[in-house]
Amino acid sequence: MTTTSDDSRSDQATPGSVSEGLRSATAEAHDRAERATFVDDLMSGRLDAAGYRRMAAQLYFIYRALESVGDELAGDAVAGPVVDERLRRLPRLTADLTALGIDPDGVAPLPGVAGYVAAIEATRTDPARFVAHHYTRYLGDLSGGQVIRSRMKLHYGLTDDTLSFYVFDEIDKLKRYKDGYRETLDRLPLDPEQMRALIDEAVEAFEHNERMFAELAG
Repeated sequence: MTTTSDDSRSDQATPGSVSEGLRSATAEAHDRAERATFVDDLMSGRLDAAGYRRMAAQLYFIYRALESVGDELAGDAVAGPVVDERLRRLPRLTADLTALGIDPDGVAPLPGVAGYVAAIEATRTDPARFVAHHYTRYLGDLSGGQVIRSRMKLHYGLTDDTLSFYVFDEIDKLKRYKDGYRETLDRLPLDPEQMRALIDEAVEAFEHNERMFAELAG
């Protein structure tokens, strides 16, 4: 889940850098996603464990696409530097779904999630746009995802074996890793057109999340 894609709003970024451009351009869409009714209800304990299960099942389709494309682009000069095996979430998410009693083969993606997946799949030939989705998802998991994990345990009694998606035990210090990730973004060999494409796609990625949350609320 990405309610807070990136806590970089409280961190320092070099003016004019890729990371600062992303932070600035996505701030409004970021805040809208955080304020989504489904997110607020889930995080405040007004739903139940079934609400989290519905969301986790939808995330499966997103990460299956994201990590499939990432594997293809791992050797690319633009996308490759951010692809990191330590971030891979699909095996953990699959295990969580099993523990939650969910067979992803028996679940259909919501229309908004299908559109989200299609947008990710379309980046197989556009590495800069892929980086936008990578940034949006994984920095969210490293940041707000840690809060989500604690709230799901507190409000709904979910256990560690159903929330391993949010555990990054191969990364020693999450804050240090996120800082390094932003530094990697700032070193990507992007021309001006790729930079614009990256930022535009990141905004759209947040909008895909908004649509998913709206559908989950419905």
